This record gives sequence, C-alpha cells and structure tokens, in this order.
Amino acid sequence: MTSGLESFDLNDPVVQQAPHSHYATMRSGGVQYLPANDAWVVLCHADVLTVLRDPETFSSQLGSNREQPSDAAQAEIARLGAQGLPRPRTLLDNDPPSHDRYRRTVSRAFTPRRMAQLRPFVESVADSLIAAWPDPSSVEFVDAFSVPLPVQVITRVLNLSPARHGDFRRWTDASTATIGASITDEQHIENARINLELQEFFVEQFEQRRSVPQDDLLTGLLTSHIGTGPDGSDTAPLEMPELVRIAQQLLVAGNETTAKLITEMMWLISGQEGEWERIRANPSRIPTVVEESLRLASPNQGMSRIVMRDTTLAGVDIPKGARVIVMFASANRDESLYPCPNELRPDRDNLHAELSFGHGAHYCVGANLARLETVVALERLALHIASYRLHNDNSLEYLPSVVLRGLKRLHLDIVMG
Repeated sequence: MTSGLESFDLNDPVVQQAPHSHYATMRSGGVQYLPANDAWVVLCHADVLTVLRDPETFSSQLGSNREQPSDAAQAEIARLGAQGLPRPRTLLDNDPPSHDRYRRTVSRAFTPRRMAQLRPFVESVADSLIAAWPDPSSVEFVDAFSVPLPVQVITRVLNLSPARHGDFRRWTDASTATIGASITDEQHIENARINLELQEFFVEQFEQRRSVPQDDLLTGLLTSHIGTGPDGSDTAPLEMPELVRIAQQLLVAGNETTAKLITEMMWLISGQEGEWERIRANPSRIPTVVEESLRLASPNQGMSRIVMRDTTLAGVDIPKGARVIVMFASANRDESLYPCPNELRPDRDNLHAELSFGHGAHYCVGANLARLETVVALERLALHIASYRLHNDNSLEYLPSVVLRGLKRLHLDIVMG
C-alpha cells in the first residue's frame, strides 16, 4: 500500500476539489485499498478496462456511491418510499443478461439516425440561449447555457412539456444529491419527497400514453416487452415501476453530466492559449476538442462495483463481497497512455480511448446524445462568440462529490462577433 493511504479519504472535501494529483500518486501503486472508504480503488486505464469487461466478477448490483443517513432518517425515507413505487434494478444497477434487455429497449432512441434528426433542435436551443446575452456580456455560464441546453434537449427526446423544465432540473438535483456526496438527514428526507413527485409525474405520463399512444420514447417503453421466450423473443411488458425507473434514469443522466462537461470544456479552452481562435478558424477541429475535453473533464468520475468471487486484479487479491471503485477520471489521465495527461491536446493519439462513458455492457446508452449536444454547443458558441475570458470573480469551486464532478459556477466575460 502506498504510504499515507491509511487515512486518505475520497470523501474529503479538499480531495474532491483537486483529486487528480491524488489519483496520479495512487496510480503508481496500482490497485489500492482505502480503509476510510472501505473500498478498493482501481486507477490505471488497463485495470479499469479489466473490471468493466468482466461483469460476472465485478457486478453493478452494488449500485451508486451513496452515503446512508441516520436510522431515524432512514425510517422516514422508508415511510415515504412505501407511498410510491419500488425501485427495480434496470439499467445502472443491473448486470447482463437482464440489463441487456432493458438497454436494447432504450437504445433505439439514441441511434445515429435519431441524433441526426435531433441536431437542428439542439442548434436552435443553443442559438436562442446565446441570443439572450447582451454584447458584450458578463455571463454566469452554468445557468445561462450549460444547464438549460441539455434540460431542453432531454425534454424533447422524452416528449415532455417544456413548461416543466424547472421541475426537471429540481428532480435531477434531488436524484443526484447523494451520489458520492454528503448531505444532511433533512435533505435526504426532502429528496425522498421530491422523488415521489417525480414518480407521480411519470406514472401520469405513461398512463396518458396508454390511453393515447404517441410516436415517442415513453410510448415505446410502454409497448416494449422484456424477458426471453422459448424462441429467444422478448415476452413480458415492462411493469410500471420499471418504466418509471428507466424514465427517471434517462431524465437525470440526460442532462446532469452533459451540463458539467460543457462547463468544464469552456474552462479548459480558456486556459489554452490560442485554442479559441483555432476552433473558430477551423470548426472541423471541434469534435476532437470535445473528445479531449471529455477525457479531462470526466464528469462521471467513477462507479462502484461489488466483487462476486475472490479474484486477483493487477496482482492484488480482492475478496468476494468487497467494494471496488473504478475511477474513470484517473484512467483518463494515465501517463502510460496519455503523455502530459493534464494538458488539453486535441491532436493527441489515443483520443478515443477515454473512458468517461464507461465501456462494455454499461457503456453509456446516451453517449451519442451527449456528444451531439457538446459538439453543437461548441459549434454555436464559436460561431457567435469572438472571444471570452474568465471573469475575475471566479472561485472555480467544484460540487462536493467523488462521483459527479462539475464546477458550481463559471463566470465569463464575452465579446460577441
């Protein structure tokens, strides 16, 4: 074990503000056990791939990195939960082959053809958000662009009412508040109440589509079948708890990490002299800038797995039942694959080896959508913005989470043109 890890804690707020130097130190020691987190942390690119390619050994059924509230709060949360629907394992916390059947149902909405059809809408949303800024502008970029754009887009994908944008963002915040972060008992209980609202909303949406089917993803889920018949076909319709759980995951995942990626991308570009001018002069550069930003940003820092049988990883014995954290953010800065890993270098080799969307069975089903939104965002920003710089009041403070990493605010001074 690397010296000093006996007291190292991934939940330490100081670590969460600047984790990459800590990951780099730990990478040199390979797979590490962290007593403070009671977990084995996997940091090197090759080792992370090994875990992601072996769901039989490293199961997703542990779930996300969520802290537990007090016993009293858990009792109140259970009381509230009894008023709603159960939480079946579907996409994020399930394993093949059950996971594959849910994934097959959802992935039809995120094909390249559907993304091409969606592009004009994403462009129009980006243009309308930018048009609302004065020239010159002093913009808090998170609220003015990077949050509303993916919220509006996932609303369109799910065919929901734009009048509920505020609720969608509030429900997203409540759903992600405990992922790798510490909150109070009162916040845990309030989030449970908010989750009931979300469930009630989606039950209503599905029932409406049961009465009047529409050409949309929710109707597609409602009419899909899951479970394998004798001939290999899917046989059973999804039940309401499954439908609502999938819809919730799509709503939340469809806007949360993309907003963080777009924000971080603008911060990264601002620190690379001449990069904004190169992007404007050569828009074909944009997809590679997005991919390199995705590697560096890693808005989903990592995920937990549970070890299903005694195993050895990178020469380290890990017992059955242990918790493993695969750190995408660390793998994406592995020096063995990425020279000068902390620098934004869109022309580097191995650009598409980054693991921000995961790999294998749990590769992000919405990756095509996230890339589309981020590419279009940068295209439209570069088209309309002549130059920008960080405002002098930026604290560059990150949200306190070991999983969902993103800037709280990004204040930009912008010149249009």
